[in-house]
Amino acid sequence: MRRVIVSNLMSLDGFFEGPNKEFDWFVPDEGFLEYARKLLRSVDTILFGRTTYLHMAAYWPHAAADEIADKMNHLPKVVFSKALQKVEWNHSRLVHGDAAEEVLKLKQMPGGDMVILGSAALASSLLQAGLIDEYRIIIDPILIGAGHPLFQNIKGKLRLKLISTQTLSSGVVILSYGRV
Repeated sequence: MRRVIVSNLMSLDGFFEGPNKEFDWFVPDEGFLEYARKLLRSVDTILFGRTTYLHMAAYWPHAAADEIADKMNHLPKVVFSKALQKVEWNHSRLVHGDAAEEVLKLKQMPGGDMVILGSAALASSLLQAGLIDEYRIIIDPILIGAGHPLFQNIKGKLRLKLISTQTLSSGVVILSYGRV
């Protein structure tokens, strides 16, 4: 069965974006870029919510050509939104229906792992449905003071087990957790 991996940035005080949805607090270094390349090589589908999809679709088609841009532009993307009417970024497919139902179907299809980048609301809804297999939290040693929390609307405890840790030279720590 295919797995769903969540890979998300988080400030040390628990936010994945600032109060105005800004990401300017995270500055990627070569260690992070190597992590991103390795992650994108290991998956065959990206899952997005509307807001992250619009942000990514505005950036990646015009980004300087490199391995990350190539993967972002050519991997299949599934976009979950009730508001969007169409998606135009390469290899994107729009789903208006229930995200958990669609992801369950995707998990049962042949193929490789899937990753959720950003899209904290989507990740939280799939967490509630028990469909997330691994959480990769990229903790930046910065306090931003306000913003949107990475984990939202959690309705009960969820025990996780530590799979791995990676410390980058920038002080960023990547923590990988699986379900118990």
